[in-house]
Amino acid sequence: MRRALFPGSFDPLTLGHYDIIKRGVTLFDELVIAIGINADKNYMFTLEERVKFIEDAFKDEPKIKVTTYKGMTVDFCKKIDATFILRGLRNPADFEFEKAIAHTNRKLSEIETVFLLTSSGKSYISSSIVRDVIRNGGDYTGLVPETVVVK
Repeated sequence: MRRALFPGSFDPLTLGHYDIIKRGVTLFDELVIAIGINADKNYMFTLEERVKFIEDAFKDEPKIKVTTYKGMTVDFCKKIDATFILRGLRNPADFEFEKAIAHTNRKLSEIETVFLLTSSGKSYISSSIVRDVIRNGGDYTGLVPETVVVK
């Protein structure tokens, strides 16, 4: 089975993440979307809200599982028997950052990282931009899946 892990904080899930997940799920038998828990980080949305955003967005996709994890991503990959890590790239800065992590992960565990370029119409979207729009009362509905829109 080709199982891939798509790790992140997903605070919140954006249309960029959604794009990578929808395209990535076609490449693997199972795609595990894993929300990393970092006690030192202040999140806008609770862990429960972030899990629900993702579960609701992909409720009709049986190849997608949603979970949470603590610790190193490569250790979690071993625990769930994932042989790939899926990552999205928006720009050259993302590539440089993700390349260093991918090389480190490969050295630590021989896991392969698969990169997908975010679709051009979504490459400007980041969770930090979405949070800033929300904090300032802006219309963020065009930046996130419907499951993230707080009514």
